[in-house]
Amino acid sequence: MTSSRLQTRPRRVAVFSLHTSPLEQPGTGDAGGMNVYIAQTATRMARMGTEVEIFTRATSSEVPPVAELAPGVTVRHIVAGPFEGLDKNDLPAQLCAFGAGALRVEARHQPGHYDIVHSHYWLSGQVGWLARERWGVPLVHTAHTLAKVKNASLAEGDEPEPRVRVVGEEQVVADADRLVANTGAEARELVSRYDADAEDVTVVPPGVDLERFTPGDAGAARERLGIEPDARVLAFVGRVQPLKGPDVLLRSVAELLARHPELRDGTRVLLVGGPSGSGTERPEAMRRLAESLGITDVVRFLPPQRGGELTAVYRAADLVAVPSYNESFGLVALEAQACGTPVVAAAVGGLPYAVADGVSGRLVEGHDPVDWADVLASLLRRPEVLARLGEEAPTHAARFSWERTTESLLETYARTRRDFRGTSLPLSGVSA
Repeated sequence: MTSSRLQTRPRRVAVFSLHTSPLEQPGTGDAGGMNVYIAQTATRMARMGTEVEIFTRATSSEVPPVAELAPGVTVRHIVAGPFEGLDKNDLPAQLCAFGAGALRVEARHQPGHYDIVHSHYWLSGQVGWLARERWGVPLVHTAHTLAKVKNASLAEGDEPEPRVRVVGEEQVVADADRLVANTGAEARELVSRYDADAEDVTVVPPGVDLERFTPGDAGAARERLGIEPDARVLAFVGRVQPLKGPDVLLRSVAELLARHPELRDGTRVLLVGGPSGSGTERPEAMRRLAESLGITDVVRFLPPQRGGELTAVYRAADLVAVPSYNESFGLVALEAQACGTPVVAAAVGGLPYAVADGVSGRLVEGHDPVDWADVLASLLRRPEVLARLGEEAPTHAARFSWERTTESLLETYARTRRDFRGTSLPLSGVSA
Protein backbone atom coordinates (compact mmCIF):
# COMPACT_ATOMS: atom_id res chain seq x y z
CA MET A 1 0.00 0.00 0.00
CA THR A 2 1.45 3.39 -0.95
CA SER A 3 2.03 6.14 1.61
CA SER A 4 -0.26 8.49 -0.33
CA ARG A 5 -3.18 6.09 0.08
CA LEU A 6 -2.47 5.81 3.80
CA GLN A 7 -2.38 9.58 4.16
CA THR A 8 -5.79 10.12 2.60
CA ARG A 9 -7.66 7.37 4.40
CA PRO A 10 -9.79 8.70 7.28
CA ARG A 11 -8.80 8.14 10.87
CA ARG A 12 -12.40 8.17 12.06
CA VAL A 13 -15.72 7.71 10.24
CA ALA A 14 -19.15 8.73 11.56
CA VAL A 15 -21.74 6.25 10.29
CA PHE A 16 -25.43 7.16 10.51
CA SER A 17 -27.95 4.33 10.68
CA LEU A 18 -30.93 6.09 12.20
CA HIS A 19 -33.78 3.61 11.77
CA THR A 20 -32.05 0.33 12.60
CA SER A 21 -29.04 -0.69 14.65
CA PRO A 22 -26.31 -3.07 13.47
CA LEU A 23 -26.67 -4.72 16.88
CA GLU A 24 -30.17 -5.94 16.01
CA GLN A 25 -30.93 -9.41 14.66
CA PRO A 26 -31.48 -9.33 10.89
CA GLY A 27 -34.65 -10.93 9.55
CA THR A 28 -37.40 -9.12 11.40
CA GLY A 29 -38.67 -5.57 11.91
CA ASP A 30 -36.45 -3.13 10.02
CA ALA A 31 -33.30 -5.21 10.49
CA GLY A 32 -31.99 -6.79 7.32
CA GLY A 33 -29.13 -6.69 4.86
CA MET A 34 -28.26 -3.09 5.72
CA ASN A 35 -27.51 -4.11 9.31
CA VAL A 36 -25.17 -6.84 8.06
CA TYR A 37 -23.51 -4.42 5.62
CA ILE A 38 -22.79 -1.81 8.31
CA ALA A 39 -21.58 -4.29 10.92
CA GLN A 40 -19.31 -6.16 8.52
CA THR A 41 -17.72 -3.14 6.87
CA ALA A 42 -17.30 -1.21 10.14
CA THR A 43 -15.58 -4.16 11.80
CA ARG A 44 -13.17 -4.54 8.90
CA MET A 45 -12.46 -0.81 8.70
CA ALA A 46 -11.41 -0.91 12.33
CA ARG A 47 -9.09 -3.84 11.62
CA MET A 48 -7.55 -1.78 8.81
CA GLY A 49 -6.88 1.15 11.13
CA THR A 50 -9.94 3.39 10.70
CA GLU A 51 -12.12 3.91 13.78
CA VAL A 52 -15.88 3.86 13.24
CA GLU A 53 -18.62 5.44 15.35
CA ILE A 54 -22.15 4.35 14.44
CA PHE A 55 -25.06 6.63 15.38
CA THR A 56 -28.44 4.92 15.68
CA ARG A 57 -31.75 5.70 17.40
CA ALA A 58 -32.28 4.23 20.85
CA THR A 59 -35.31 1.92 20.79
CA SER A 60 -35.20 0.80 24.42
CA SER A 61 -34.41 2.38 27.76
CA GLU A 62 -32.28 -0.67 28.50
CA VAL A 63 -29.69 -0.12 25.77
CA PRO A 64 -26.55 1.69 26.98
CA PRO A 65 -25.78 5.11 25.49
CA VAL A 66 -22.54 3.66 24.09
CA ALA A 67 -21.77 0.06 23.14
CA GLU A 68 -18.85 -1.66 21.47
CA LEU A 69 -19.68 -3.66 18.35
CA ALA A 70 -16.06 -4.71 17.86
CA PRO A 71 -12.64 -3.31 18.80
CA GLY A 72 -12.50 0.14 17.20
CA VAL A 73 -16.26 0.21 16.44
CA THR A 74 -18.53 2.18 18.78
CA VAL A 75 -22.33 2.26 18.59
CA ARG A 76 -23.96 5.40 19.99
CA HIS A 77 -27.67 5.16 20.85
CA ILE A 78 -29.26 8.59 20.38
CA VAL A 79 -32.53 9.30 22.16
CA ALA A 80 -34.98 10.64 19.57
CA GLY A 81 -38.65 10.23 20.35
CA PRO A 82 -40.27 7.46 22.37
CA PHE A 83 -38.27 4.26 22.60
CA GLU A 84 -41.06 2.07 21.26
CA GLY A 85 -44.17 2.41 19.15
CA LEU A 86 -42.58 4.18 16.18
CA ASP A 87 -42.27 2.54 12.80
CA LYS A 88 -40.11 3.78 9.93
CA ASN A 89 -42.82 6.10 8.59
CA ASP A 90 -42.98 7.92 11.95
CA LEU A 91 -39.26 8.69 12.03
CA PRO A 92 -39.12 11.81 9.83
CA ALA A 93 -40.61 13.68 12.80
CA GLN A 94 -37.59 12.64 14.88
CA LEU A 95 -34.88 13.81 12.48
CA CYS A 96 -34.35 17.06 14.37
CA ALA A 97 -33.96 15.28 17.72
CA PHE A 98 -31.61 12.69 16.27
CA GLY A 99 -29.54 15.33 14.50
CA ALA A 100 -29.26 17.39 17.68
CA GLY A 101 -28.08 14.33 19.59
CA ALA A 102 -25.40 13.55 17.02
CA LEU A 103 -24.19 17.17 16.96
CA ARG A 104 -23.93 17.18 20.76
CA VAL A 105 -21.64 14.16 20.64
CA GLU A 106 -19.32 15.85 18.14
CA ALA A 107 -19.35 19.10 20.13
CA ARG A 108 -17.61 17.36 23.03
CA HIS A 109 -14.56 16.78 20.82
CA GLN A 110 -12.02 19.01 19.16
CA PRO A 111 -13.01 20.26 15.66
CA GLY A 112 -12.19 17.72 13.00
CA HIS A 113 -12.90 14.70 15.22
CA TYR A 114 -14.67 12.95 12.33
CA ASP A 115 -13.04 12.89 8.92
CA ILE A 116 -16.06 11.82 6.91
CA VAL A 117 -19.75 10.92 7.32
CA HIS A 118 -21.32 7.85 5.73
CA SER A 119 -25.12 7.73 5.92
CA HIS A 120 -27.24 4.67 5.20
CA TYR A 121 -30.85 4.98 3.96
CA TRP A 122 -32.54 8.31 3.26
CA LEU A 123 -33.48 9.11 6.88
CA SER A 124 -29.83 8.95 7.89
CA GLY A 125 -28.92 10.94 4.79
CA GLN A 126 -31.03 13.84 6.01
CA VAL A 127 -29.03 13.98 9.25
CA GLY A 128 -25.78 13.32 7.39
CA TRP A 129 -26.51 16.35 5.24
CA LEU A 130 -26.75 18.50 8.39
CA ALA A 131 -23.57 17.01 9.88
CA ARG A 132 -21.71 17.69 6.63
CA GLU A 133 -22.51 21.38 6.86
CA ARG A 134 -21.81 21.71 10.60
CA TRP A 135 -18.66 19.61 10.72
CA GLY A 136 -17.17 20.68 7.41
CA VAL A 137 -16.54 17.13 6.23
CA PRO A 138 -17.75 15.27 3.12
CA LEU A 139 -20.89 13.13 3.07
CA VAL A 140 -20.96 9.68 1.47
CA HIS A 141 -24.42 8.16 1.16
CA THR A 142 -25.71 4.66 0.45
CA ALA A 143 -29.44 4.40 -0.26
CA HIS A 144 -29.77 0.59 0.01
CA THR A 145 -33.29 0.89 -1.42
CA LEU A 146 -34.91 3.64 -3.50
CA ALA A 147 -38.55 4.69 -3.21
CA LYS A 148 -39.02 5.38 -6.93
CA VAL A 149 -37.67 1.95 -7.83
CA LYS A 150 -39.76 0.20 -5.19
CA ASN A 151 -42.93 2.03 -6.23
CA ALA A 152 -42.38 0.99 -9.84
CA SER A 153 -42.57 -2.71 -8.92
CA LEU A 154 -44.87 -3.06 -5.93
CA ALA A 155 -45.93 -6.47 -4.72
CA GLU A 156 -49.66 -7.15 -4.56
CA GLY A 157 -51.04 -5.75 -1.32
CA ASP A 158 -47.95 -3.68 -0.58
CA GLU A 159 -48.16 0.07 0.01
CA PRO A 160 -46.23 2.63 -2.05
CA GLU A 161 -43.50 4.60 -0.37
CA PRO A 162 -44.75 8.04 0.76
CA ARG A 163 -43.99 11.28 -1.02
CA VAL A 164 -41.93 12.51 1.94
CA ARG A 165 -39.43 9.73 1.31
CA VAL A 166 -39.21 10.48 -2.40
CA VAL A 167 -38.50 14.16 -1.70
CA GLY A 168 -36.08 13.26 1.08
CA GLU A 169 -34.12 10.96 -1.23
CA GLU A 170 -33.97 13.63 -3.91
CA GLN A 171 -32.51 16.08 -1.40
CA VAL A 172 -29.86 13.65 -0.18
CA VAL A 173 -28.86 12.67 -3.72
CA ALA A 174 -28.46 16.36 -4.60
CA ASP A 175 -26.34 17.23 -1.57
CA ALA A 176 -24.18 14.16 -0.91
CA ASP A 177 -20.57 14.45 -2.06
CA ARG A 178 -20.48 10.79 -3.09
CA LEU A 179 -23.19 8.18 -3.68
CA VAL A 180 -22.26 4.52 -3.23
CA ALA A 181 -24.39 2.12 -5.27
CA ASN A 182 -24.42 -1.65 -4.82
CA THR A 183 -24.55 -2.39 -8.55
CA GLY A 184 -24.31 -0.72 -11.93
CA ALA A 185 -28.09 -1.06 -12.21
CA GLU A 186 -28.58 0.94 -9.01
CA ALA A 187 -26.11 3.56 -10.25
CA ARG A 188 -28.16 3.95 -13.43
CA GLU A 189 -31.36 4.31 -11.37
CA LEU A 190 -29.77 7.11 -9.35
CA VAL A 191 -28.87 8.93 -12.55
CA SER A 192 -32.11 8.33 -14.48
CA ARG A 193 -34.66 8.63 -11.66
CA TYR A 194 -32.92 11.06 -9.29
CA ASP A 195 -30.78 13.15 -11.66
CA ALA A 196 -27.57 12.18 -9.89
CA ASP A 197 -24.33 13.19 -11.57
CA ALA A 198 -22.84 9.95 -12.87
CA GLU A 199 -19.37 11.13 -11.82
CA ASP A 200 -20.55 11.33 -8.22
CA VAL A 201 -21.73 7.69 -8.12
CA THR A 202 -19.33 4.88 -7.21
CA VAL A 203 -20.29 1.21 -7.48
CA VAL A 204 -19.15 -0.90 -4.51
CA PRO A 205 -20.72 -4.38 -4.44
CA PRO A 206 -21.56 -5.80 -0.99
CA GLY A 207 -19.81 -8.92 0.21
CA VAL A 208 -20.32 -12.13 2.13
CA ASP A 209 -18.56 -13.54 5.17
CA LEU A 210 -16.56 -16.30 3.48
CA GLU A 211 -15.26 -17.60 6.81
CA ARG A 212 -18.71 -18.07 8.32
CA PHE A 213 -20.67 -19.20 5.26
CA THR A 214 -18.94 -22.25 3.81
CA PRO A 215 -20.04 -25.58 2.34
CA GLY A 216 -20.61 -28.24 4.96
CA ASP A 217 -22.30 -31.50 5.85
CA ALA A 218 -25.92 -31.23 4.65
CA GLY A 219 -26.85 -34.34 6.63
CA ALA A 220 -25.55 -32.88 9.87
CA ALA A 221 -27.35 -29.60 9.16
CA ARG A 222 -30.62 -31.44 8.58
CA GLU A 223 -30.18 -33.44 11.76
CA ARG A 224 -29.59 -30.20 13.65
CA LEU A 225 -32.86 -28.81 12.26
CA GLY A 226 -34.83 -32.04 12.65
CA ILE A 227 -35.26 -32.62 8.91
CA GLU A 228 -35.22 -36.04 7.26
CA PRO A 229 -31.87 -36.76 5.55
CA ASP A 230 -33.49 -37.61 2.20
CA ALA A 231 -35.99 -34.71 2.09
CA ARG A 232 -36.19 -32.17 -0.73
CA VAL A 233 -35.67 -28.87 1.10
CA LEU A 234 -36.55 -25.40 -0.19
CA ALA A 235 -35.82 -22.38 1.99
CA PHE A 236 -36.80 -18.71 2.18
CA VAL A 237 -34.68 -16.53 4.48
CA GLY A 238 -35.51 -12.89 5.17
CA ARG A 239 -38.04 -10.42 6.45
CA VAL A 240 -41.60 -11.61 5.95
CA GLN A 241 -43.25 -8.83 3.99
CA PRO A 242 -44.79 -8.47 0.50
CA LEU A 243 -41.62 -6.84 -0.89
CA LYS A 244 -39.63 -10.03 -0.25
CA GLY A 245 -42.23 -12.27 -1.92
CA PRO A 246 -42.48 -15.23 0.50
CA ASP A 247 -46.00 -15.81 -0.85
CA VAL A 248 -44.50 -16.42 -4.30
CA LEU A 249 -42.59 -19.40 -2.95
CA LEU A 250 -45.63 -20.81 -1.15
CA ARG A 251 -47.87 -20.44 -4.20
CA SER A 252 -45.27 -21.96 -6.49
CA VAL A 253 -44.81 -24.93 -4.16
CA ALA A 254 -48.59 -25.48 -4.15
CA GLU A 255 -48.56 -25.37 -7.96
CA LEU A 256 -45.59 -27.75 -8.07
CA LEU A 257 -47.25 -30.32 -5.81
CA ALA A 258 -50.54 -30.09 -7.71
CA ARG A 259 -48.67 -31.00 -10.91
CA HIS A 260 -46.40 -33.59 -9.34
CA PRO A 261 -48.18 -35.14 -6.33
CA GLU A 262 -45.42 -37.75 -6.12
CA LEU A 263 -43.11 -34.99 -4.86
CA ARG A 264 -45.27 -34.18 -1.85
CA ASP A 265 -43.89 -36.92 0.32
CA GLY A 266 -40.43 -35.71 1.31
CA THR A 267 -40.73 -32.06 0.24
CA ARG A 268 -40.02 -29.57 3.00
CA VAL A 269 -40.27 -25.77 2.84
CA LEU A 270 -38.50 -23.65 5.47
CA LEU A 271 -39.75 -20.08 5.82
CA VAL A 272 -37.22 -18.34 8.06
CA GLY A 273 -37.81 -14.79 9.28
CA GLY A 274 -40.15 -12.43 11.07
CA PRO A 275 -42.77 -9.85 10.09
CA SER A 276 -41.50 -6.55 8.70
CA GLY A 277 -42.84 -3.47 6.94
CA SER A 278 -46.44 -3.86 5.85
CA GLY A 279 -46.14 -7.52 6.87
CA THR A 280 -46.44 -6.48 10.51
CA GLU A 281 -50.09 -5.63 9.90
CA ARG A 282 -50.80 -9.29 9.09
CA PRO A 283 -48.18 -11.31 10.98
CA GLU A 284 -50.05 -14.58 10.40
CA ALA A 285 -50.62 -14.01 6.67
CA MET A 286 -48.14 -16.63 5.47
CA ARG A 287 -49.49 -19.29 7.83
CA ARG A 288 -53.00 -18.56 6.63
CA LEU A 289 -51.84 -18.66 3.02
CA ALA A 290 -50.22 -22.05 3.56
CA GLU A 291 -53.49 -23.31 5.06
CA SER A 292 -55.56 -21.98 2.16
CA LEU A 293 -53.17 -23.61 -0.33
CA GLY A 294 -53.32 -26.92 1.51
CA ILE A 295 -49.55 -27.19 2.07
CA THR A 296 -49.23 -26.82 5.85
CA ASP A 297 -47.89 -30.37 5.99
CA VAL A 298 -44.77 -29.39 4.04
CA VAL A 299 -44.15 -25.86 5.38
CA ARG A 300 -42.22 -25.11 8.56
CA PHE A 301 -41.97 -21.58 9.97
CA LEU A 302 -38.81 -20.60 11.84
CA PRO A 303 -37.85 -17.31 13.53
CA PRO A 304 -34.77 -15.38 12.37
CA GLN A 305 -31.68 -17.52 12.90
CA ARG A 306 -28.30 -16.53 14.28
CA GLY A 307 -24.79 -17.83 13.75
CA GLY A 308 -24.51 -21.53 13.15
CA GLU A 309 -28.26 -21.99 12.97
CA LEU A 310 -28.48 -19.76 9.89
CA THR A 311 -25.56 -21.56 8.28
CA ALA A 312 -27.33 -24.86 9.01
CA VAL A 313 -30.45 -23.62 7.20
CA TYR A 314 -28.44 -22.82 4.07
CA ARG A 315 -26.54 -26.11 4.16
CA ALA A 316 -29.70 -28.15 4.78
CA ALA A 317 -31.50 -26.67 1.77
CA ASP A 318 -31.40 -28.10 -1.74
CA LEU A 319 -32.12 -24.59 -2.96
CA VAL A 320 -32.86 -21.17 -1.52
CA ALA A 321 -35.58 -19.00 -3.06
CA VAL A 322 -35.23 -15.20 -3.25
CA PRO A 323 -38.49 -14.07 -4.92
CA SER A 324 -38.17 -10.37 -4.01
CA TYR A 325 -39.98 -7.67 -5.98
CA ASN A 326 -37.04 -5.35 -5.43
CA GLU A 327 -33.59 -6.08 -4.05
CA SER A 328 -30.66 -3.69 -4.10
CA PHE A 329 -28.31 -6.65 -4.09
CA GLY A 330 -29.38 -9.82 -2.25
CA LEU A 331 -27.10 -10.81 0.64
CA VAL A 332 -29.17 -13.94 1.36
CA ALA A 333 -28.42 -15.16 -2.16
CA LEU A 334 -24.69 -14.72 -1.61
CA GLU A 335 -24.74 -16.40 1.81
CA ALA A 336 -26.61 -19.42 0.45
CA GLN A 337 -24.25 -19.80 -2.51
CA ALA A 338 -21.22 -19.50 -0.24
CA CYS A 339 -22.63 -22.52 1.62
CA GLY A 340 -22.85 -24.47 -1.63
CA THR A 341 -26.60 -24.09 -2.09
CA PRO A 342 -28.05 -22.98 -5.46
CA VAL A 343 -30.40 -20.00 -5.51
CA VAL A 344 -33.59 -19.43 -7.48
CA ALA A 345 -34.14 -15.67 -7.57
CA ALA A 346 -36.30 -13.07 -9.24
CA ALA A 347 -34.45 -11.26 -12.01
CA VAL A 348 -34.80 -7.85 -10.32
CA GLY A 349 -32.47 -5.20 -8.91
CA GLY A 350 -29.10 -6.56 -7.87
CA LEU A 351 -30.06 -10.25 -7.95
CA PRO A 352 -28.76 -10.78 -11.52
CA TYR A 353 -25.38 -9.69 -10.12
CA ALA A 354 -25.60 -11.83 -6.99
CA VAL A 355 -26.71 -14.99 -8.84
CA ALA A 356 -25.00 -16.35 -11.96
CA ASP A 357 -27.93 -17.63 -14.01
CA GLY A 358 -27.38 -21.24 -15.08
CA VAL A 359 -24.08 -21.39 -13.18
CA SER A 360 -24.81 -20.95 -9.45
CA GLY A 361 -28.60 -20.80 -9.65
CA ARG A 362 -31.51 -19.72 -11.78
CA LEU A 363 -33.15 -16.36 -12.41
CA VAL A 364 -36.90 -16.13 -12.99
CA GLU A 365 -38.54 -13.29 -14.91
CA GLY A 366 -41.53 -12.02 -12.95
CA HIS A 367 -43.38 -13.52 -9.99
CA ASP A 368 -45.97 -15.78 -11.57
CA PRO A 369 -46.18 -18.94 -9.42
CA VAL A 370 -46.63 -20.99 -12.60
CA ASP A 371 -43.26 -19.82 -13.94
CA TRP A 372 -41.63 -20.38 -10.58
CA ALA A 373 -43.11 -23.88 -10.35
CA ASP A 374 -41.64 -24.64 -13.79
CA VAL A 375 -38.16 -23.73 -12.59
CA LEU A 376 -38.51 -25.55 -9.27
CA ALA A 377 -39.69 -28.70 -11.03
CA SER A 378 -36.83 -28.55 -13.53
CA LEU A 379 -34.36 -28.52 -10.64
CA LEU A 380 -35.95 -30.80 -8.06
CA ARG A 381 -36.61 -33.52 -10.63
CA ARG A 382 -33.05 -33.33 -11.94
CA PRO A 383 -30.75 -33.72 -8.92
CA GLU A 384 -27.68 -33.85 -11.17
CA VAL A 385 -28.42 -30.26 -12.26
CA LEU A 386 -28.86 -29.15 -8.65
CA ALA A 387 -25.58 -30.81 -7.77
CA ARG A 388 -23.74 -29.03 -10.58
CA LEU A 389 -25.14 -25.63 -9.55
CA GLY A 390 -24.23 -26.34 -5.95
CA GLU A 391 -20.64 -27.13 -6.91
CA GLU A 392 -20.28 -23.82 -8.74
CA ALA A 393 -22.12 -21.69 -6.15
CA PRO A 394 -19.19 -21.21 -3.70
CA THR A 395 -16.89 -20.22 -6.56
CA HIS A 396 -19.31 -17.52 -7.65
CA ALA A 397 -19.81 -16.29 -4.06
CA ALA A 398 -16.05 -16.09 -3.56
CA ARG A 399 -15.98 -13.20 -6.05
CA PHE A 400 -17.56 -11.11 -3.30
CA SER A 401 -16.01 -10.55 0.12
CA TRP A 402 -16.45 -7.98 2.85
CA GLU A 403 -12.70 -7.34 2.76
CA ARG A 404 -12.97 -6.30 -0.88
CA THR A 405 -16.04 -4.18 -0.14
CA THR A 406 -14.31 -2.46 2.77
CA GLU A 407 -11.15 -1.73 0.78
CA SER A 408 -13.30 -0.16 -1.94
CA LEU A 409 -15.18 1.95 0.59
CA LEU A 410 -11.96 3.22 2.15
CA GLU A 411 -10.61 4.12 -1.28
CA THR A 412 -13.91 5.90 -2.02
CA TYR A 413 -13.61 7.85 1.24
CA ALA A 414 -10.06 8.86 0.37
CA ARG A 415 -11.04 10.05 -3.10
CA THR A 416 -14.05 11.94 -1.72
CA ARG A 417 -11.94 13.70 0.89
CA ARG A 418 -9.41 14.77 -1.75
CA ASP A 419 -12.17 16.16 -3.94
CA PHE A 420 -14.10 17.84 -1.12
CA ARG A 421 -14.29 21.61 -1.59
CA GLY A 422 -17.34 22.60 0.46
CA THR A 423 -15.72 22.72 3.88
CA SER A 424 -15.07 25.76 6.03
CA LEU A 425 -12.55 23.70 8.01
CA PRO A 426 -9.34 22.06 6.80
CA LEU A 427 -9.49 18.32 6.26
CA SER A 428 -8.71 16.72 9.61
CA GLY A 429 -5.60 14.75 10.44
CA VAL A 430 -4.24 11.96 8.33
CA SER A 431 -3.56 8.35 9.18
CA ALA A 432 -0.22 7.62 10.69
